[in-house]
Amino acid sequence: MRFYNKENDMLHSKIIVIDDDPTGSQTVHSCLLLTQWDTETLRKAMLDTAPLFFILSNTRGLDAQRAENLTREICQNIKLVLEELKEQEHIITPILVSRSDSTLRGHYPLETDIIAEQLGPFDAHFLLPAFFEGGRITRDCTHYLISDGEEIPVHKTEFAHDSVFSYSHSYLPDYVEEKTQGRIKADEVECFLLNEVRNNSLTHLQHLENNVCCVVDCENQDDLDNFSQQLKEASRQGKRFLFRSAASLLTSLADLPPQPVAADAMHHYVRNAKPGAIIIGSHVKKTTLQLEQLIKETNVITIEVDVERIASDRSKLLTDTITKLNDAHRSNLSFVIYTSRVEKMFTDQQTRLAFGEQVSKFLMDIVRNLPGTLGFLISKGGITSNDVLSSGLALRTSRVVGQILPGCSVVCCPNDHPQFPKLPVVIFPGNVGDNNSLATAYNRLSGRK
Repeated sequence: MRFYNKENDMLHSKIIVIDDDPTGSQTVHSCLLLTQWDTETLRKAMLDTAPLFFILSNTRGLDAQRAENLTREICQNIKLVLEELKEQEHIITPILVSRSDSTLRGHYPLETDIIAEQLGPFDAHFLLPAFFEGGRITRDCTHYLISDGEEIPVHKTEFAHDSVFSYSHSYLPDYVEEKTQGRIKADEVECFLLNEVRNNSLTHLQHLENNVCCVVDCENQDDLDNFSQQLKEASRQGKRFLFRSAASLLTSLADLPPQPVAADAMHHYVRNAKPGAIIIGSHVKKTTLQLEQLIKETNVITIEVDVERIASDRSKLLTDTITKLNDAHRSNLSFVIYTSRVEKMFTDQQTRLAFGEQVSKFLMDIVRNLPGTLGFLISKGGITSNDVLSSGLALRTSRVVGQILPGCSVVCCPNDHPQFPKLPVVIFPGNVGDNNSLATAYNRLSGRK
């Protein structure tokens, strides 16, 4: 694939990722993350030299109607910019990716339907939820989560019981039929099995049409690398594909060189060797275990936010929290701010989403009041991280510099940020890593390992 070339002032291809939370960049580097999608910002991203960019829609934290409206707005702006650039002889052939969760949560098929409506037609849309760094693989069209060496069908995990995005099937054709409410039958889904993926899929790809749904087996990055070469060849021959994927597909499509700074050297980005902050909004079991290990292994100051007090005692809770974090920073100590660990139950999706927004707004008030001399920030949880970038730090764009751990991106605030210039921020998904991973990320930024 060719990208921006100043000599002929022509753009040939760009991977445009509409990301339903900010964790999709967890296998790539040197690319832009956009928290705004006005035409000016999109144009800059289209002309950027990186082969891909991410639009952080955060739709996984929205209800279906808001997700639909927002996705349509993004697509309409993308279409406008592509047309304007074409008139100026900057011709882009976009590769469109709806990046979502490797454990199958999210607004499917709503988002791919809207993208097809606005930016189609497509010959096929592919479900590729593999995320190897997080132990997510697909075999015989069944999606698995690997935990402690055990392959668990994802419908048997906690993620399948999500209060907003629950599902009953790990066999992806059945998942598609369930989520489309029978509009796409399981036997209508095209399956690319491992033997074909590891050899030559081109003939199969050439015969796809009418936006048929496809699922793809893959157990490692080499599988996707080989399949991506077939996809690119089919695209060169005129086929148009849309992807609903987790992060690992992007590694293969972008084909980037190694990141400029190694994972264990990320402390070089820390500002003035100062202590940092960790903000934890994720409440999944893995995050809680990682928090416990962080506290056990390090000397971070712990600051718990009792979410039950946010509605009734918000002002005092915020003041007390800010006082504690400033005291820790003046003592040259890092601190972790985390929401109370009890999993709340809700009567319906709207109530759950509204409560989540209430908690996130409180956490963002904390982010806006972090010490200006902070050395680094770790944000734990997908929706939390999106809000940190878009609201807490008020970034229009940021650039991914690399991964501090498999699946954990580091972005840096722009040099001209009014409060935190050049601040490194770790985007740490809630369901990634082992029990030691959060402590490892903290220790690497602190220069301990």
